[in-house]
Amino acid sequence: MRIPFLRSPPTVSVVRLSGMIASGSRARLSDEVLAPILERAFSKGRPAAVALQINSPGGSPAQSSLIAARIRRLAEEKKIPVHAFIEDVAASGGYWLATAADRIWVDPASIVGSIGVISSSFGLHDFIARHGIERRIYTAGKSKSWLDPFQPEKPEDVERLKRLQEQVHALFINQVKSRRDGLAEDRDLFNGDVWVGEQAVEVGLADAVGHLVPKMKAEFGDKVRFRSYGPKRSLFSRFGVQAAAGMIETVEDRAGFARYGL
Repeated sequence: MRIPFLRSPPTVSVVRLSGMIASGSRARLSDEVLAPILERAFSKGRPAAVALQINSPGGSPAQSSLIAARIRRLAEEKKIPVHAFIEDVAASGGYWLATAADRIWVDPASIVGSIGVISSSFGLHDFIARHGIERRIYTAGKSKSWLDPFQPEKPEDVERLKRLQEQVHALFINQVKSRRDGLAEDRDLFNGDVWVGEQAVEVGLADAVGHLVPKMKAEFGDKVRFRSYGPKRSLFSRFGVQAAAGMIETVEDRAGFARYGL
């Protein structure tokens, strides 16, 4: 029973951001999936703060940008502080998400950074030639077949890709510089390197070592309550109907985390 005029303990909304960042409604971390979750986290019950639990090796730059921008819009609209708590890793797009927070906390073993852009593919033209397979491709527009893995690599295609990567990299750098004060000026923070725990704090990519519950209790008192938000599993997925899609997602996640030895 609610007693009138008795102040309720403060509430912290906890949003878990875990896995690869990709587009599509089935992706675990996409703007489409997270939009209603973040809206509820910032709006329901007038929270004192929103805490992001981040464990992501990155993924789509565009989705990372969209999600981070949404968090900032809601934080400014609702006037609610945002704290990011990094678990195993916040690298590449995962760190882009962390920059949406007002303060970034790490575990001593957290891997942080990888501020860069990567693209990978395969060259299969020799393979299909050995097996007597002829590649036929028809386009309207000379750039439609660029970086075709079944054709020999063209220097002009590589140069074009690098130009695109440089543009995205510049956006990433601007995001970090606009959100983080006290970045180390004597270190190259934007070459794709990563830092562990207190090293990330020393170079300015994080604020301090700290964990969610004790930090939020120190900030809002021992009686603070936590309300978790995340995507709801459908009835079909509970019974394994989406097992194949889930398996692919798991493989992609494992590949992403494996880059950091996790």
